[in-house]
Amino acid sequence: MRKPERILLVTGRLAEPLVRKYGKGCDIFVTPVSVAAFLTPELIVRYLKKAGLNSGDYDLILIPGLVRGSARVIEEELGIPAFKGPRNAMDIPQVLKALSEGFKLSREIPADDLFSVDALKRVKDIRNRTRDKNYIEKALKKPWNVLIGNLPAGRDFPARILGEVVDAPKLGVEKTVWKALYYLREGADIVDLGMVAGETNPEFIEQIPEIRERLEESGFQVPISFDSLNTAEIEKALDYADLFLSVDGGNIEELVTEKPVVLIPTNQKRGIFPVKPAERVAFLEGLKEKALDFGYKTVIPDLILEHVPHLARSIAAFQLYRERNRDDVLLAGVGNVVELYDADSVGMNALLAGIAKELSINLLLTTEVSAKTRGSVRELRRAIDMNFFETPKDLGFDLLILKEKRTREWRFKPAENVIEAEEKPVQLEPIYFRIWIENGKIWANAHRGTEVLLTIAGKEPNAIMDTILEHFEISPRHAFYLGRELERAKTALKLRRSYVQEVELFREFYEGD
Repeated sequence: MRKPERILLVTGRLAEPLVRKYGKGCDIFVTPVSVAAFLTPELIVRYLKKAGLNSGDYDLILIPGLVRGSARVIEEELGIPAFKGPRNAMDIPQVLKALSEGFKLSREIPADDLFSVDALKRVKDIRNRTRDKNYIEKALKKPWNVLIGNLPAGRDFPARILGEVVDAPKLGVEKTVWKALYYLREGADIVDLGMVAGETNPEFIEQIPEIRERLEESGFQVPISFDSLNTAEIEKALDYADLFLSVDGGNIEELVTEKPVVLIPTNQKRGIFPVKPAERVAFLEGLKEKALDFGYKTVIPDLILEHVPHLARSIAAFQLYRERNRDDVLLAGVGNVVELYDADSVGMNALLAGIAKELSINLLLTTEVSAKTRGSVRELRRAIDMNFFETPKDLGFDLLILKEKRTREWRFKPAENVIEAEEKPVQLEPIYFRIWIENGKIWANAHRGTEVLLTIAGKEPNAIMDTILEHFEISPRHAFYLGRELERAKTALKLRRSYVQEVELFREFYEGD
């Protein structure tokens, strides 16, 4: 399709000012419907025909993204290509720019969703290309790629995520498998079995084949890494795992293997850990040389990513090492940085993944032990996908969870009569409700006194509210209160936060004292 020059934007009356503001260079057709979301393709056809629109008047018609149904109806009736625009008028410039660059819009999918679909398809294409057998065979001939179990890793592949099951022996097989499956479904590539510091657990190590079998039964044939500094444990696990964390100056002579090992710049037995970047790099380079001389086949250096206040020096060590050893596959443990900083994890994981891309750090180890790190694997996976592009901005998908990319204009002209809201006393009612979240659902108990009359469970506040109203007579004020709490519970579920009835999810941080 040639570049459209004459574009008609269809809107409702309330959105007209915004559409005129952001749709400069286009003609605007304002329907008699107040809210654009109430329009249908059939209504739009009727209004445009009534206005005398002809097939040669425009090259393209854009209807609001919120309109239900297909724009194909409009095209068939009027003979003008018709597509869905964005949901919000402020995104019209982005859509017009995409059109001028040859972007193909959809008759069924809103344009803003289409940007995301297009970008994620490109991500999928990149990942699928690196799964091709011929691609892998060629890539593994290069020194900067390695094979971990059945998984290739290195410069020519996406960064791989290791999800650590912390203190796996304490969890046992059942809970370890559950946690591993959770990580894999969130986007992890490797399951890391974290052993218990100061203990030796040979019985658990013998159960690794069972863990692997259980994962395969669930459709995941993935490498298993073994995370311990206990020489006896690592020796026993050599036949069961695919990658070993960690070998250092204290056990390097005892654990020679052809399987990949992660080498760290320490000697735990002698209490050695160089803190200065240059000394750390030199120490690790010396260990790597020893490891190769001893017969280790695949060595993956880890300079140890420290938490604040030592983060900068450890990043400097990674950078210096990378400058001096361009072909090595590197690993970094990002979970420690996130865990020891009381800030939302999403931005931290995004930044750490960006640093990893710049330094070509190919394996990222994380875990989700505390509540504030929940979702870290998914966040890292999204950040890695964003890093496939030159700049992780304006991609159609992002990691903006609590903040927004642009402020959306949504205001209307008030009536002449404006009154201040006034709260009224609350009248107690015989029926009251206790709301909580559990297993991905919202639950509500209806009480009369101490008696629980009924439990209602669901995922959508509207459905729960409708069910409550079907079974109980409550006042409008009570219904409003329940609606507010149910929406708050749903928000908590979406953000993987805890929820307590009548307790605010977010404290007032941005408001003045």
